[in-house]
Amino acid sequence: MRAMILTGRSPFLHARDLPQPAPGPHEVLIRVEACGVCRTDLHIVDGELSAPRLPLIPGHEIVGRVEQTGPGVSGLSTGQRVGVPWLGQTCGHCPYCAMGRENLCDAPLFTGYTRNGGYADYCVADAGYVFPLPEAADPVALAPLLCAGLIGFRSYRMAGPVQRLGLYGFGAASHILCQIARHQGVEVFAFTRDGDEAAQDFARALGAAWAGGSSEPAPALLDAAIIFAPVGALVPLALRAVRKGGRVVCGGIHMSDIPAFPYADLWHEREIVSVANLTRADGEAFFPLAEAARVRTQTARYPLDRANEALDDLRHGRLQGAAVLVP
Repeated sequence: MRAMILTGRSPFLHARDLPQPAPGPHEVLIRVEACGVCRTDLHIVDGELSAPRLPLIPGHEIVGRVEQTGPGVSGLSTGQRVGVPWLGQTCGHCPYCAMGRENLCDAPLFTGYTRNGGYADYCVADAGYVFPLPEAADPVALAPLLCAGLIGFRSYRMAGPVQRLGLYGFGAASHILCQIARHQGVEVFAFTRDGDEAAQDFARALGAAWAGGSSEPAPALLDAAIIFAPVGALVPLALRAVRKGGRVVCGGIHMSDIPAFPYADLWHEREIVSVANLTRADGEAFFPLAEAARVRTQTARYPLDRANEALDDLRHGRLQGAAVLVP
Protein backbone atom coordinates (compact mmCIF):
# COMPACT_ATOMS: atom_id res chain seq x y z
CA MET A 1 0.00 0.00 0.00
CA ARG A 2 1.01 3.63 -0.47
CA ALA A 3 1.56 5.69 2.67
CA MET A 4 2.98 9.04 3.72
CA ILE A 5 5.49 8.54 6.54
CA LEU A 6 6.90 10.89 9.18
CA THR A 7 10.39 9.67 10.04
CA GLY A 8 11.32 12.40 12.51
CA ARG A 9 14.25 13.73 10.53
CA SER A 10 12.42 16.78 9.22
CA PRO A 11 8.93 18.32 9.10
CA PHE A 12 8.32 16.54 5.82
CA LEU A 13 6.46 13.34 4.97
CA HIS A 14 7.97 10.68 2.71
CA ALA A 15 5.96 8.55 0.27
CA ARG A 16 6.55 4.83 0.81
CA ASP A 17 5.19 1.52 -0.44
CA LEU A 18 4.46 -0.68 2.58
CA PRO A 19 2.91 -4.11 3.15
CA GLN A 20 -0.83 -3.98 3.75
CA PRO A 21 -1.47 -4.28 7.51
CA ALA A 22 -3.60 -7.03 9.01
CA PRO A 23 -6.17 -6.55 11.78
CA GLY A 24 -5.52 -8.17 15.16
CA PRO A 25 -8.10 -9.19 17.76
CA HIS A 26 -10.90 -6.62 18.08
CA GLU A 27 -9.49 -4.63 15.16
CA VAL A 28 -10.67 -3.82 11.66
CA LEU A 29 -8.73 -3.22 8.47
CA ILE A 30 -10.11 -0.18 6.66
CA ARG A 31 -9.65 0.80 3.03
CA VAL A 32 -9.25 4.57 3.25
CA GLU A 33 -11.56 6.65 1.03
CA ALA A 34 -10.51 10.04 2.42
CA CYS A 35 -8.51 11.48 5.31
CA GLY A 36 -8.78 15.05 6.52
CA VAL A 37 -5.70 17.13 7.25
CA CYS A 38 -6.05 18.47 10.78
CA ARG A 39 -4.06 21.18 12.54
CA THR A 40 -3.05 18.51 15.05
CA ASP A 41 -1.30 16.68 12.19
CA LEU A 42 0.59 19.89 11.53
CA HIS A 43 1.60 20.18 15.21
CA ILE A 44 2.92 16.60 15.06
CA VAL A 45 4.82 17.08 11.81
CA ASP A 46 6.28 20.40 12.99
CA GLY A 47 7.47 18.86 16.27
CA GLU A 48 5.15 20.87 18.50
CA LEU A 49 3.67 17.69 20.03
CA SER A 50 6.26 15.48 21.68
CA ALA A 51 6.71 11.72 21.53
CA PRO A 52 4.86 10.60 18.41
CA ARG A 53 5.41 6.97 17.51
CA LEU A 54 8.05 7.01 14.78
CA PRO A 55 8.07 6.15 11.98
CA LEU A 56 4.46 7.30 11.83
CA ILE A 57 1.61 7.45 9.33
CA PRO A 58 -0.33 10.58 10.42
CA GLY A 59 -4.02 11.28 9.95
CA HIS A 60 -7.04 10.92 12.22
CA GLU A 61 -10.00 12.19 10.19
CA ILE A 62 -10.43 8.89 8.36
CA VAL A 63 -13.39 7.78 6.26
CA GLY A 64 -13.26 4.34 4.73
CA ARG A 65 -14.77 0.92 4.19
CA VAL A 66 -14.22 -2.11 6.40
CA GLU A 67 -12.03 -4.45 4.37
CA GLN A 68 -11.51 -7.17 6.97
CA THR A 69 -12.49 -7.82 10.59
CA GLY A 70 -10.21 -9.38 13.16
CA PRO A 71 -11.12 -12.01 15.76
CA GLY A 72 -13.72 -10.89 18.30
CA VAL A 73 -15.20 -8.06 16.24
CA SER A 74 -18.98 -7.74 16.26
CA GLY A 75 -21.36 -5.07 15.02
CA LEU A 76 -19.25 -4.18 11.96
CA SER A 77 -19.35 -5.87 8.58
CA THR A 78 -17.15 -6.01 5.51
CA GLY A 79 -17.89 -3.15 3.12
CA GLN A 80 -19.47 -0.95 5.80
CA ARG A 81 -18.46 2.71 5.83
CA VAL A 82 -16.87 3.88 9.08
CA GLY A 83 -14.98 6.83 10.47
CA VAL A 84 -11.85 6.73 12.61
CA PRO A 85 -11.25 9.66 15.00
CA TRP A 86 -8.30 10.90 17.08
CA LEU A 87 -9.13 8.77 20.13
CA GLY A 88 -7.93 5.33 19.07
CA GLN A 89 -8.09 3.31 22.28
CA THR A 90 -8.40 3.72 26.04
CA CYS A 91 -7.44 1.46 28.94
CA GLY A 92 -11.00 1.15 30.29
CA HIS A 93 -9.95 0.84 33.94
CA CYS A 94 -8.15 4.01 35.07
CA PRO A 95 -10.07 6.46 37.31
CA TYR A 96 -11.00 8.66 34.33
CA CYS A 97 -12.36 5.78 32.26
CA ALA A 98 -14.30 4.61 35.31
CA MET A 99 -15.86 8.09 35.59
CA GLY A 100 -16.94 8.06 31.94
CA ARG A 101 -14.23 10.58 31.04
CA GLU A 102 -12.31 8.42 28.61
CA ASN A 103 -10.95 11.51 26.88
CA LEU A 104 -8.68 11.90 29.93
CA CYS A 105 -7.57 8.23 30.03
CA ASP A 106 -4.17 7.66 31.66
CA ALA A 107 -3.05 5.20 28.96
CA PRO A 108 -4.70 6.14 25.66
CA LEU A 109 -3.67 5.56 22.07
CA PHE A 110 -4.26 8.27 19.48
CA THR A 111 -4.80 7.71 15.78
CA GLY A 112 -2.05 9.23 13.66
CA TYR A 113 0.08 9.97 16.73
CA THR A 114 0.73 6.86 18.83
CA ARG A 115 -0.79 4.44 16.32
CA ASN A 116 -0.70 4.68 12.53
CA GLY A 117 -3.38 6.78 10.88
CA GLY A 118 -5.01 7.44 7.55
CA TYR A 119 -2.44 9.08 5.28
CA ALA A 120 -2.38 5.74 3.45
CA ASP A 121 -4.41 3.36 1.31
CA TYR A 122 -5.29 1.24 4.36
CA CYS A 123 -5.28 1.57 8.13
CA VAL A 124 -6.06 -0.63 11.13
CA ALA A 125 -8.32 0.63 13.93
CA ASP A 126 -9.73 -0.69 17.19
CA ALA A 127 -13.28 -1.73 16.30
CA GLY A 128 -14.62 -0.22 19.52
CA TYR A 129 -13.48 3.27 18.54
CA VAL A 130 -14.89 3.69 15.03
CA PHE A 131 -18.17 5.31 14.08
CA PRO A 132 -20.63 4.04 11.45
CA LEU A 133 -21.10 6.72 8.80
CA PRO A 134 -23.73 7.37 6.09
CA GLU A 135 -23.28 5.04 3.17
CA ALA A 136 -24.35 7.48 0.45
CA ALA A 137 -22.48 10.60 1.58
CA ASP A 138 -19.34 12.00 -0.07
CA PRO A 139 -16.38 10.64 1.94
CA VAL A 140 -14.38 13.82 1.35
CA ALA A 141 -17.20 15.90 2.83
CA LEU A 142 -17.44 13.57 5.83
CA ALA A 143 -13.73 13.53 6.70
CA PRO A 144 -13.51 16.90 8.54
CA LEU A 145 -16.35 15.83 10.82
CA LEU A 146 -14.08 13.21 12.41
CA CYS A 147 -12.00 15.80 14.30
CA ALA A 148 -12.78 19.39 13.34
CA GLY A 149 -16.43 18.51 13.82
CA LEU A 150 -16.06 16.35 16.92
CA ILE A 151 -13.63 18.60 18.79
CA GLY A 152 -15.62 21.65 17.75
CA PHE A 153 -18.75 20.02 19.12
CA ARG A 154 -17.06 19.07 22.41
CA SER A 155 -15.80 22.65 22.74
CA TYR A 156 -19.33 23.89 22.07
CA ARG A 157 -20.76 21.65 24.78
CA MET A 158 -18.14 22.90 27.24
CA ALA A 159 -19.08 26.49 26.46
CA GLY A 160 -22.38 25.88 28.26
CA PRO A 161 -25.76 27.40 27.38
CA VAL A 162 -25.19 30.36 25.05
CA GLN A 163 -27.12 32.83 22.96
CA ARG A 164 -24.07 34.73 21.69
CA LEU A 165 -21.00 32.69 20.77
CA GLY A 166 -17.61 33.94 19.59
CA LEU A 167 -15.41 31.77 17.38
CA TYR A 168 -11.73 32.74 17.19
CA GLY A 169 -10.01 31.32 14.11
CA PHE A 170 -12.49 30.59 11.34
CA GLY A 171 -11.12 27.40 9.83
CA ALA A 172 -12.15 23.75 9.65
CA ALA A 173 -13.69 23.49 13.13
CA SER A 174 -15.38 26.88 13.17
CA HIS A 175 -17.02 26.55 9.78
CA ILE A 176 -18.70 23.33 10.96
CA LEU A 177 -19.60 24.61 14.41
CA CYS A 178 -21.05 27.84 13.00
CA GLN A 179 -23.64 25.77 11.13
CA ILE A 180 -24.50 23.71 14.23
CA ALA A 181 -24.87 26.82 16.39
CA ARG A 182 -27.02 28.64 13.83
CA HIS A 183 -29.23 25.53 13.52
CA GLN A 184 -29.85 25.86 17.27
CA GLY A 185 -30.62 29.56 17.09
CA VAL A 186 -27.32 30.80 18.53
CA GLU A 187 -25.92 34.12 17.31
CA VAL A 188 -22.36 33.60 16.06
CA PHE A 189 -19.57 36.18 16.03
CA ALA A 190 -16.52 35.20 13.95
CA PHE A 191 -13.03 36.50 14.71
CA THR A 192 -10.41 35.97 12.01
CA ARG A 193 -6.87 37.13 11.35
CA ASP A 194 -6.93 40.90 11.12
CA GLY A 195 -7.58 41.94 7.55
CA ASP A 196 -8.66 38.49 6.34
CA GLU A 197 -11.72 39.66 4.46
CA ALA A 198 -12.13 36.36 2.62
CA ALA A 199 -12.49 34.44 5.90
CA GLN A 200 -14.90 37.08 7.20
CA ASP A 201 -17.03 36.82 4.08
CA PHE A 202 -16.96 33.03 4.45
CA ALA A 203 -18.19 33.29 8.04
CA ARG A 204 -21.03 35.64 7.10
CA ALA A 205 -22.03 33.33 4.26
CA LEU A 206 -22.43 30.53 6.83
CA GLY A 207 -24.71 32.66 8.98
CA ALA A 208 -22.40 34.57 11.32
CA ALA A 209 -24.11 37.71 12.60
CA TRP A 210 -20.80 39.56 12.63
CA ALA A 211 -17.27 38.89 11.40
CA GLY A 212 -14.13 40.90 12.01
CA GLY A 213 -10.49 40.79 13.02
CA SER A 214 -9.50 39.15 16.28
CA SER A 215 -8.29 42.47 17.70
CA GLU A 216 -11.64 44.14 17.01
CA PRO A 217 -14.24 44.40 19.78
CA ALA A 218 -17.43 42.45 19.23
CA PRO A 219 -20.58 44.57 18.82
CA ALA A 220 -22.09 42.85 21.88
CA LEU A 221 -20.82 40.96 24.91
CA LEU A 222 -20.56 37.22 24.33
CA ASP A 223 -21.85 34.44 26.56
CA ALA A 224 -18.83 32.34 25.58
CA ALA A 225 -15.93 32.28 23.16
CA ILE A 226 -14.14 29.29 21.66
CA ILE A 227 -10.55 29.64 20.46
CA PHE A 228 -9.49 27.26 17.70
CA ALA A 229 -6.42 29.19 16.50
CA PRO A 230 -3.28 28.02 18.39
CA VAL A 231 -2.47 31.57 19.49
CA GLY A 232 -2.21 32.20 23.22
CA ALA A 233 -2.53 35.96 22.77
CA LEU A 234 -6.18 35.42 21.82
CA VAL A 235 -7.08 34.32 25.36
CA PRO A 236 -6.93 37.81 26.92
CA LEU A 237 -8.80 39.24 23.93
CA ALA A 238 -11.54 36.64 24.29
CA LEU A 239 -11.80 37.24 28.04
CA ARG A 240 -12.46 40.91 27.39
CA ALA A 241 -15.15 39.95 24.85
CA VAL A 242 -17.25 37.78 27.19
CA ARG A 243 -19.79 38.97 29.74
CA LYS A 244 -19.61 38.50 33.50
CA GLY A 245 -19.75 34.78 34.21
CA GLY A 246 -18.75 34.05 30.62
CA ARG A 247 -16.43 31.30 29.54
CA VAL A 248 -13.45 31.08 27.19
CA VAL A 249 -12.86 27.58 25.79
CA CYS A 250 -9.46 26.69 24.34
CA GLY A 251 -10.28 24.07 21.73
CA GLY A 252 -6.82 23.13 20.45
CA ILE A 253 -4.37 20.46 21.58
CA HIS A 254 -1.48 22.92 21.32
CA MET A 255 -1.29 26.68 21.85
CA SER A 256 1.49 29.23 22.14
CA ASP A 257 2.04 30.72 25.59
CA ILE A 258 -0.73 32.87 27.02
CA PRO A 259 0.64 36.34 27.81
CA ALA A 260 0.08 38.04 31.15
CA PHE A 261 -3.18 39.94 31.49
CA PRO A 262 -4.85 42.01 34.22
CA TYR A 263 -6.80 40.09 36.83
CA ALA A 264 -9.71 42.45 36.11
CA ASP A 265 -10.16 40.70 32.74
CA LEU A 266 -10.79 37.40 34.54
CA TRP A 267 -12.77 38.75 37.48
CA HIS A 268 -16.57 38.57 37.73
CA GLU A 269 -16.46 34.76 37.53
CA ARG A 270 -15.20 34.53 33.98
CA GLU A 271 -13.60 31.15 33.24
CA ILE A 272 -10.87 29.71 31.01
CA VAL A 273 -11.18 25.99 30.22
CA SER A 274 -9.42 23.62 27.84
CA VAL A 275 -10.69 20.72 25.78
CA ALA A 276 -8.86 17.41 25.69
CA ASN A 277 -9.56 14.83 23.00
CA LEU A 278 -13.11 13.46 22.72
CA THR A 279 -15.30 10.65 23.95
CA ARG A 280 -17.26 8.15 21.93
CA ALA A 281 -20.39 9.68 23.46
CA ASP A 282 -19.47 12.94 21.72
CA GLY A 283 -19.66 11.15 18.38
CA GLU A 284 -22.95 9.48 19.23
CA ALA A 285 -24.45 12.92 19.91
CA PHE A 286 -22.67 14.86 17.17
CA PHE A 287 -23.27 12.90 13.98
CA PRO A 288 -27.09 12.91 14.20
CA LEU A 289 -27.00 16.64 15.03
CA ALA A 290 -24.72 17.38 12.07
CA GLU A 291 -27.14 15.52 9.81
CA ALA A 292 -30.15 17.38 11.25
CA ALA A 293 -28.36 20.72 10.79
CA ARG A 294 -27.47 19.74 7.22
CA VAL A 295 -23.86 20.64 7.84
CA ARG A 296 -21.91 21.18 4.65
CA THR A 297 -18.14 21.11 4.83
CA GLN A 298 -15.96 23.17 2.55
CA THR A 299 -13.01 21.09 1.44
CA ALA A 300 -9.98 21.16 -0.81
CA ARG A 301 -9.01 17.74 -2.24
CA TYR A 302 -5.39 16.66 -2.55
CA PRO A 303 -3.99 13.37 -3.84
CA LEU A 304 -2.31 11.38 -1.08
CA ASP A 305 1.17 12.02 -2.50
CA ARG A 306 0.58 15.78 -2.10
CA ALA A 307 0.14 15.58 1.67
CA ASN A 308 3.10 17.91 2.24
CA GLU A 309 1.48 20.53 0.04
CA ALA A 310 -1.79 20.25 1.98
CA LEU A 311 0.06 20.63 5.29
CA ASP A 312 1.94 23.66 3.99
CA ASP A 313 -1.27 25.30 2.80
CA LEU A 314 -2.71 24.79 6.29
CA ARG A 315 0.52 26.02 7.91
CA HIS A 316 0.37 29.30 5.98
CA GLY A 317 -3.37 29.94 6.18
CA ARG A 318 -4.09 29.36 2.51
CA LEU A 319 -7.22 27.27 3.14
CA GLN A 320 -10.87 28.05 3.72
CA GLY A 321 -12.49 25.04 5.33
CA ALA A 322 -10.47 21.81 5.38
CA ALA A 323 -7.90 19.97 3.30
CA VAL A 324 -8.67 16.30 2.58
CA LEU A 325 -6.33 13.65 1.17
CA VAL A 326 -7.73 11.11 -1.26
CA PRO A 327 -5.75 7.90 -1.91
